Amino acid sequence: MLRLSKKAEYALMALKDLASRSETEAASAREIASRYGIPVELMAKVLQRLARRKLLVSQHGTRGGYLLGRPAAKIAVADVIEAIDGPVMVTACTTSDDDCEQYATCNIRDPLWRIKDQIVRALTSYSLKELAADEPPLVPIAISPRSATSPASRIAASGR
Repeated sequence: MLRLSKKAEYALMALKDLASRSETEAASAREIASRYGIPVELMAKVLQRLARRKLLVSQHGTRGGYLLGRPAAKIAVADVIEAIDGPVMVTACTTSDDDCEQYATCNIRDPLWRIKDQIVRALTSYSLKELAADEPPLVPIAISPRSATSPASRIAASGR
């Protein structure tokens, strides 16, 4: 099952929150955490990791907190996920045969890599600005007609 970690979800929630504010309105880890019912320590660690990856900037002082490190339109959802979870993976195999005994004979490696590439492309094309506005992604995921219909409807269409 493909699934984001809770930390990646929290990162997206925090960045969406910051994207909905004015560009100069900072928010603290405590403020964001309390708004969404997330432990403060965990939110602080997530925000620090995002700041290390330059997705956020930290402002110190009485009016301190976090701001987006660049415009929301320039932050891809993929950037956020990779900052927290590392590269998006669909399968455990890599581009070399060092870790897999079935590398030379595997019949699913290349198709799964293509699926991963589509997922990464979709996550890369969907910006934080679109996420904050609840806009649908601009890049549609290609679904073949065969997989888009049920077996029963295919049988009915064939006249059986």
